[in-house]
Amino acid sequence: MPLRSPLPSAAKEPVSRHAAWGHVLQAAAALAAGMGVGRFVFTPIVPLMHTQARLSPGAGAHLATANYVGYLVGALAGILAPSLVRSTALLRASLVVLVVSLAAMPMTHSASVWMTSRLLAGVASALVFVIAVSSLLSHLREHPAHLPGWAFGGVGAGIALSGLLVLAVRFFADWRAAWWASALLAALLSVQAWNLRPEAVSQSPAATAGHDSGGCVARTARTGRWFTALFASYTLEGVGYIVAGTFLVAAIEQGSPGWIGSGAWVVVGLAALPSSALWAWLGRRWSRPGLLCAALVIQAVGIALPALFDGVPAALISAVLFGATFIGISTLALGTGAHLRFPRSVALLTAGYSVGQIVGPLLVAPLLQHGYRQALLPASGVVLAAAGSAAVLRSGYPHEIVVTHSPMTDGRSGTATPVAAPERRAG
Repeated sequence: MPLRSPLPSAAKEPVSRHAAWGHVLQAAAALAAGMGVGRFVFTPIVPLMHTQARLSPGAGAHLATANYVGYLVGALAGILAPSLVRSTALLRASLVVLVVSLAAMPMTHSASVWMTSRLLAGVASALVFVIAVSSLLSHLREHPAHLPGWAFGGVGAGIALSGLLVLAVRFFADWRAAWWASALLAALLSVQAWNLRPEAVSQSPAATAGHDSGGCVARTARTGRWFTALFASYTLEGVGYIVAGTFLVAAIEQGSPGWIGSGAWVVVGLAALPSSALWAWLGRRWSRPGLLCAALVIQAVGIALPALFDGVPAALISAVLFGATFIGISTLALGTGAHLRFPRSVALLTAGYSVGQIVGPLLVAPLLQHGYRQALLPASGVVLAAAGSAAVLRSGYPHEIVVTHSPMTDGRSGTATPVAAPERRAG
């Protein structure tokens, strides 16, 4: 997410503002292909597969879980083998696999092929995400935080574009055409992202969080209680948000005309497009834990609305609230973890979030026998629990972490002391 490294980076040639915006566009295209289309296009296509391809709600949940398992595998690969995030060849291979996995979906009715395709799409989208994010944090570290924030808006752009495609296709073709159109869109975005430069430095943001200076034991002991609350909150968010991220369109279509669901998904993407830049800006002016708690409450309301009310207004308000928060919550949570200087905070938070996304569809699968709307209320409750954990995080939160240095046997140094002082904000 759009975070600055807490440690100085290796000296490198500064990136001009013009070149920075070019980098933003390439990274946004990669994230649009990998996440907005490759990962989330399944959401507006699920209702079509349900009515036209005889996909049962339970099978839809299993396909979603396969994708999230693949995403966890790809994310762990990026964490355990840092050299992967600096590979142009792997970025391009992942984009190709992504497009092929989308094109494979309409070529069969085999559940096993669908599962394999969604699993591979998850692995590829995670690798694209890790490489693109590492590239942004490396090349745009000296630029304002809103630049990488706009790049993360590529996720919203991909959601909106793929949602518009599915909305248009459903009026004259079937679910197969929706997958073909999505594969074509992913291919076009991949062409734009093809020459994205991966991370240029040897230390990734995850490594920075984990290999900060010495004194890890002292840091863990002194910031552990806040990080525990953050980890619980972000993991619960993974459980709750992914239920809406997978079944929101199908749930809306149970109580509204069919086109409303796909239209609402377009609104989700449009609301998500500027959200990361907005929350990053707010995070420089107000306390992140307070903003995180507020964003989670807003998202919980958005998830619950379609389960409580029929009609267009509830669907559109839900789409705006959900789209405006789900990327921003990640921005705030990862920023808070980096601020606490907890060892390997980004890696741990990402792992918890990914596991939550796997658990979410499995937990609500029994409820889907009676329709998708029944799954949204418990998902909203889980997100409210995440907000409760974030509220605990606010208690005594150290707005500044003072690092004191002392010699260590391995030549490194430093212990971190949390201080309840006003958080430094820009502007």
